[in-house]
Amino acid sequence: MNDLQSVLHPAGADAAIIHQFTWVLFVGGTLIFVFVMALLTLAMRRQARPIRPAIWIFGAGIAFPVVVLTTLLAWSTWRSAQLAPQTSHDAMTISVTGKMWWWEVRYRDPATNREIITANEIHIPVGESVYLGMTASDVIHSLWVPALAGKRDMIPGRVTGLTLRADKAGVYRGQCAEYCGEQHARMAFHVIALPRPEFDAWLARQAQPALPADTTVLQRGREAFLAQQCQACHTIRGVTDVPPFSEQARIADTSRLGPDLTHVGSRREIAAGTLRNHRGTLAGWIADPQAIKPGVFMPPSQDLDGETLRALATYLEHLK
Repeated sequence: MNDLQSVLHPAGADAAIIHQFTWVLFVGGTLIFVFVMALLTLAMRRQARPIRPAIWIFGAGIAFPVVVLTTLLAWSTWRSAQLAPQTSHDAMTISVTGKMWWWEVRYRDPATNREIITANEIHIPVGESVYLGMTASDVIHSLWVPALAGKRDMIPGRVTGLTLRADKAGVYRGQCAEYCGEQHARMAFHVIALPRPEFDAWLARQAQPALPADTTVLQRGREAFLAQQCQACHTIRGVTDVPPFSEQARIADTSRLGPDLTHVGSRREIAAGTLRNHRGTLAGWIADPQAIKPGVFMPPSQDLDGETLRALATYLEHLK
């Protein structure tokens, strides 16, 4: 499966409409330009029988633009009405929060009704409309998946909505489309469309706590995670838990700066699409994220010795 980020390769109904809009308006604009240039050439030529001014004014200046532009307006109005309504009624709802510079994604576990929190990937079932309830925690962001739908701004203090539908299974790359600071260009994500049984199985796995550290290396990595106070910004369910519904849990949920890492090893990429996810890139990111993505809020961990760093990266890779 290729990562598609192109308006020219629609994989959803809304993207197909936008794709059609693009070509109709592009071709229409080109034909209008050619016709106007032809009229200009004709007007500049010396003719034995000049065209009367009334024909130029009422024909080329009034009738032509009125007919053509009215036709395009009527067609675009009719076609745009066929875009999916931005409503959460009768649609699966996923919450997405834009942050500097990554994406927090929240699902509702159908078995327990508790939230499942992940980052930088939006999994959806194929052939079903999914409503994204979107906001931002800091500055204005904009979520755009060109192969599936149009873009929608994410505004702090407000919730906006976007309906996604993927007609075929695949991995579709998205991007923040609103300049949001130094690392705006490295604020990507993926929409992963799965058949419904595979999506249900994925969601059930995501609802589970982190896998236990059952080897010496993994235990050392887990201990390094806690010793470095990584839990101040990140959560690993089953490792950094606090009593549910407590004031401590509320503060932890609202003040969390970094992504939930409970199943970080299962994600395709880290740092919001900046690096492929494997042990080596995890170690490099932990050691000095500023060298990879300058301006991020995560500090370097240059005091870790090589063996401990590798153990920590191995532990995170193990969390699938």
